[in-house]
Amino acid sequence: MERPKIKIPKTRGEWFCDSIGYSLYIGSILFLAIIWTRLPETVPVHFNALGEVDRWGSRLELLILPGIGTFILALMQTLEKFPETHNYPKRFNKLNAKAFYLNSRKMVNQVKNICLVIFTLILFESVSIALGWGNGFGKLFLSIAIMSSFIPILFMIVRQKKIK
Repeated sequence: MERPKIKIPKTRGEWFCDSIGYSLYIGSILFLAIIWTRLPETVPVHFNALGEVDRWGSRLELLILPGIGTFILALMQTLEKFPETHNYPKRFNKLNAKAFYLNSRKMVNQVKNICLVIFTLILFESVSIALGWGNGFGKLFLSIAIMSSFIPILFMIVRQKKIK
C-alpha cells in the first residue's frame, strides 16, 4: 500500500516546543559569539559520566556543538515534514494514517527540541567552567539528558498502541 500524503497543521504543542528549542539554540549561538573573546584558549570539551571534565581542548571545539545542532535540526525538521516515510505497524491504513502521522511527527518534534536544549546546556556548561562561573551540572546531567531523550519515544509507543 502506498502511504497517503496528508497535510496536518502543526499543533500548539509543536509550536511551543519549537519556540523553546529554537530560542535556546539560537540564544546559545549568540551567547557563544558574545562571550568568545573572553574565553581562554583551552576550555572543557568532554565530560565523563559523573559530569567531570575529562578533556580540555581549543575553544574552537565549542563550535562543534552548534554544528551538530544545526545538522540535527535540519535532519529532524525534514523528518517532521514527511511523516509518511516513518516506520509504522502493519495495522496502518488510510483511515488511521492521520493519527499515526501526527503521533510520529510529535515525537520527532519533541526529540529534536530536547536535543537542541541538551546541546545548549552542554555549551553553557563548558563556557561556565572555562570562565570559572561554576563547576558544571554534576553527575545527574547525563542521566537526565538520556532519559529526557527517550521519554517522548516511550510516550509515542504508548499512544501508537492505542491507535486503531
